Amino acid sequence: MVAAGSPPGVCARAAGDGGYGGSVRLETSAGPAEIDLDEPAQPRLLLLLTHGSGGGVEAKDLLVVRDRGLAAGAVVARVTQPYRVAGRRAPGSAPAQDAAWLEIVSALRDRFPGLPLVQGGRSNGARVACRTAVAAGAAGVLALSFPLHPPGKPEKTRRDELLSAATKVDVVVINGERDPFGIPEAADAAEVRIVPGQPHSFRAGFDLIGATVDPWLARWGSR
Repeated sequence: MVAAGSPPGVCARAAGDGGYGGSVRLETSAGPAEIDLDEPAQPRLLLLLTHGSGGGVEAKDLLVVRDRGLAAGAVVARVTQPYRVAGRRAPGSAPAQDAAWLEIVSALRDRFPGLPLVQGGRSNGARVACRTAVAAGAAGVLALSFPLHPPGKPEKTRRDELLSAATKVDVVVINGERDPFGIPEAADAAEVRIVPGQPHSFRAGFDLIGATVDPWLARWGSR
């Protein structure tokens, strides 16, 4: 059943155990996506977050950002992309992934009109958020563990994906000090924060992540 006030393709289902709000299923050109929605009483911002290539939206860093987003008055949508809903670990074609992401953005903007958009994610999700930022009309991007290159292959840089967003919108990058996927340079984004001692998947430093995103979310939410 389509929820009242929802755009076409957004179907309501029961809230999961892990979120404050409800969940929706959205049909895209790449298959269905699952979206965990958390809504504050007076929304000022729309914050879309997504996972790494083989991960999920319950990653602790994403949950920290969700909590900080809600405190800043953001509607927070944690997006499980179609390939993960289908049980795959590899995202497949970047153009197809990006097209599906932009469909998700469009549907959520229809559902929550007039709110500034910030999008982000961890690892592969950060790449998607950067690649689509301009087309999505995002005010900012949060890139958690941006994978600058495959481990041990710095010549295969993905810096152009980061710069495609950072030259047009505010981008905040948060990477672990020991990330084998590399760390962007300070000049490559509005802010690059390094979490001491952490690998690609954060095991600690969540207070630092929260403190880093707080002022940015407050800034975007005031626009």
